[in-house]
Amino acid sequence: MIIKNKKNEVIYDDDIALLGVDDPDLRDAMLEGVVMEGASFSGANLAGANLRGADFYWGHFFMTDLTGADLEGTQLQGANLKEANLTNANLRNANLGRDNLGGSTQLQGAILTGANLRFANLEGAEYDSKTIFPEDFSLHAAKMILREKP
Repeated sequence: MIIKNKKNEVIYDDDIALLGVDDPDLRDAMLEGVVMEGASFSGANLAGANLRGADFYWGHFFMTDLTGADLEGTQLQGANLKEANLTNANLRNANLGRDNLGGSTQLQGAILTGANLRFANLEGAEYDSKTIFPEDFSLHAAKMILREKP
């Protein structure tokens, strides 16, 4: 798989199974509309990336930098977004609801300061006391689940 940035420069060229800690710098990556269910981007830098309309069902984004990323219309059901930085990310119309087995998207410790969550589906997604939400965000309206570590 070849991944290019917004300047059309190749920033990754290899089998997707190898994508991870060895290649964490994917700033400004162009992954619009890709289908990468279960892919692992844990620890990667995807700041400013275009992930619009992509399918990352059950994806792994633990401690991933998604600052300013465009995730509009992205499928993230059942994804692990624990401790991810989603500051100023565009999550408009994104689906972070339950997966087809009833599993929750995990947002414990995620930073969502300034994120656009307009029309995003967050029903059943889990958060904890460390999760930081945008100002004026309504947890009640989003129907999210508070889940602290035992």
